[in-house]
Amino acid sequence: MKRERVRALLDDVAAGRVSVEAALGRLDTEPFETLPFASIDHHRALRHGYPEVVFGVGKPPDQVVAICERIAARSERFLVTRADEELRSALRRRFPDAVENALARTVRWGARRAAANAPDDTRSPEADARRANRRTIVVTAGTSDLPVAEEAAETLAALELCVTRLTDVGVAGIHRLLAQQQVLYDAGAVIVVAGMDGALPSVIGGLVRVPVIAVPTSVGYGASFGGLSALLTMLNSCAAGVLVCNIDNGFGAAMAAARIHGV
Repeated sequence: MKRERVRALLDDVAAGRVSVEAALGRLDTEPFETLPFASIDHHRALRHGYPEVVFGVGKPPDQVVAICERIAARSERFLVTRADEELRSALRRRFPDAVENALARTVRWGARRAAANAPDDTRSPEADARRANRRTIVVTAGTSDLPVAEEAAETLAALELCVTRLTDVGVAGIHRLLAQQQVLYDAGAVIVVAGMDGALPSVIGGLVRVPVIAVPTSVGYGASFGGLSALLTMLNSCAAGVLVCNIDNGFGAAMAAARIHGV
């Protein structure tokens, strides 16, 4: 249940359009919904501002579609992460206007359904200024880090937050990053996705005054140990204000950025 729906229901009760008992009856069905294979937390949107996100790994497509149908009916939007081609295809058939990102392995539906950095002419200049302050820059050290970065960007898009991408600006060619300093300065938060040596978050952490959320990826040669080397480097960063997510967890980084922005 969205906060707007709760507010509208309370307004109806205050105005005498809905009885207290009828309102209680509607709220009784809202906290969660039990299906044979899932218990859906419909109060997640009320508490967190966005409905429960569906993790696609290990779930049959028909179950995920059913879960998304129930979330969509209550919250008017949903996000599925780690969705393989079979699952994405099933979701496309059921929700033809959903936004699929094969690289990110995500499917999102509902609300504005627009790209995160697309202009929105319906908003006031004041609202545009507030949204600009909530812009997140998603930075990748290398092209191989893009799947994790795209998961972060798609999650931000689902949350209707502004996002800018900086791609392939790792420390092996640091001049590529330094040429984009103004873009970094305009951010409200920066997500840095890097594998190999995992050094890029420390560099960016030394350049900006906003929170830096580091995401190690499993990209690298044998001694990277599936991202463990980058994770340890980021945890030991000498730059202040660098937060570290789990390996390959672009979704978690985006949700952290949303909390930072107060969404």
